Amino acid sequence: MGDPRGFLKVRTRRELAERPVEERIKDWLDVHAESGLQPWTKEQAARCMDCGTPFCMTGCPLGNIIPEFNDLVRQEKWEDAYNRLSMTNNFPEVTGRICPALCEKACVLGIHQPPTMIKLDEQTIIDQAWELDIVKPMPPQRLSDQTVAVVGSGPAGLSCAQQLTRAGHTVVVYERDDAIGGLMRYGIPNFKLDKHLLDRRVEQMEAEGTVFRTGVEIGKDITWDDLRSRYDAVVVAIGSRVPRDMKLPGRQLDGIHFAMDFLPDATRRIYGVKPVHDITAKDKHVIVIGGGDTGSDCLGTSIRQGAKDVTVLQIMPKEPSERPDNQPWPTFARLYQKTSSMEEGGTYMYSTDSINFVGSDEEQSRIHIENSTATEGFVADEHGHVTGLKVVDVALGENGPFTRQPGTERVLPADLVLISVGFLRPDTTTLLDQLPVDLDKRGNVARNDKFATSQDGVFACGDAGRGQSLVVWAISEGRSCAAAVDEYLTGAATELPAPIVASQRPMMLPR
Repeated sequence: MGDPRGFLKVRTRRELAERPVEERIKDWLDVHAESGLQPWTKEQAARCMDCGTPFCMTGCPLGNIIPEFNDLVRQEKWEDAYNRLSMTNNFPEVTGRICPALCEKACVLGIHQPPTMIKLDEQTIIDQAWELDIVKPMPPQRLSDQTVAVVGSGPAGLSCAQQLTRAGHTVVVYERDDAIGGLMRYGIPNFKLDKHLLDRRVEQMEAEGTVFRTGVEIGKDITWDDLRSRYDAVVVAIGSRVPRDMKLPGRQLDGIHFAMDFLPDATRRIYGVKPVHDITAKDKHVIVIGGGDTGSDCLGTSIRQGAKDVTVLQIMPKEPSERPDNQPWPTFARLYQKTSSMEEGGTYMYSTDSINFVGSDEEQSRIHIENSTATEGFVADEHGHVTGLKVVDVALGENGPFTRQPGTERVLPADLVLISVGFLRPDTTTLLDQLPVDLDKRGNVARNDKFATSQDGVFACGDAGRGQSLVVWAISEGRSCAAAVDEYLTGAATELPAPIVASQRPMMLPR
C-alpha cells in the first residue's frame, strides 16, 4: 500500500464516460467513450484501503486478491497486475464489463464513501495486458493421454476447458451454435460486450491446444452415451436455457416471444449470421415483461432497432437509492441503478403485474376469459397477433404476496411482447434419454461437491448444475470442476485451483 491516506485524498469515484445517447443508439458499438488506461486510473486505484480483513474478497467466488492488484494498478505495474489477476480469473475482460461487482458492495470504503473501483481495475488490467502484448498462450509442458469433452462454451465451459488443457489433457469443446461463447456470444448485446473480446480468447485457447467444434448439438448430432464412450471424461456445461413462461390468457397470440429468442437474433444480424427467429422491434410498440439485466438489454436493443416506444414492466417496486436497514453492509444491497439502456429512452413501470394479452377486436372475440385472473378456460386464435397487454398495479405486503390494486387495470398497446422473467432449468431432455443422470428438485443436474454426477466420469458445472447465476460463479465453477476432473483422470491430488465446492452458495445475492 503506497499511500495509506489515499482514500482520504481522493473521495470521488470516477466512472468511464459514455458516448452521447443520440450517437450510440445509431450503432452497436460499446456505449463508453473511454476505455483502458485513463489519467485518473492511478489515483482511483489508490483509494483502496488495503484492509486488514478485505471484505471485498468475501463477495467474489473467484478468490480474486483484490487489494494486491489494486495496488499494482496504482503503481502501473501491468505485467505483475495481469499475473496476479489471471491466477484467479480466466476472463477478466468479461467480468470487468458485465459482472454486477459483488466485491464492490462489500468494500469497506463503501460504508461511508463510494466503494473502490474494483471492476474497472480488472478491465483496465486486462486491456493493458492485451495492449502491451503481455497475454500469451500457456500450452502445457507435457501432454497426458487423457481426453475430455466439454459440452457448452459459456464461461463455465470455457474456463473448465482452459484449465484442463493447461494441465495437459486433450480437451474438445462442443457448441451447438455457429460460434464459441454461449450466451456471451449471442445473449449479451454487442454494446455491452464486443465479440472481439471473445474471439481473441478463443485464439489463445486454440494456441494452447483446446479444440473447438461448433454447430454440433450433443444429443442429436452425437448422442450423449456415444460421447461418453469416446472420452475419458465429459463435462456438462450446457447452461440453464429453459425460459420461465407466463401462463396468461392470450399467450398463444403471435408477437409474444422470449427475450432469449429476440436478443441473439440482433447480434447475429450484426455479424451477418442468419437469424433463427427473425424477430425485430422496428416500428413496433414493445413491452418487455421483466426489469432485470436481460430486460434492460431488450430495451437497448429495441431502441437501436427503431422501436416506436418501449415499456419495461417490473412487478417489484423501484429499488431504494440508499442501502436499506434490512440489507446492511457487507451484504448485497438491492439499490436502484440506472443502466445505460435506461438512459437511452423507454419507460419503466414498477409494481405492475400482467393480467392477459390482448388481440384485435376480431381476434379478441375468439378469446374467452372466465375472469381476469384465469389461466384456464380460454381459447385463443393461434393466428391472431397481439395488440396489447392488460396490466394492473400491485402492492407488496410485508410478509404476503402481491395484491392487485382495484381500479388500476389498463391496456398498454403492444405489437411485440418480450418475456424476460428468468429461466427454470437446463434442457436435459436428450441427456436423460441417452445418459441418464440424477436431477435435483429444481431440475438442474445433480452433482456432489466435486461436481461429479450420478454417471461415472460425467461432471456438471455452471448454470446446468447451479441454476441461473452470475458470470463470476460460472467461471469459478468451471475452474473448480476442472480441478475435480483432473483428480478423477490422474487419480492423484491436483495442482489446479478449486475456489469453491459445488454446494457453495453466495454470501450476497443480487436480484
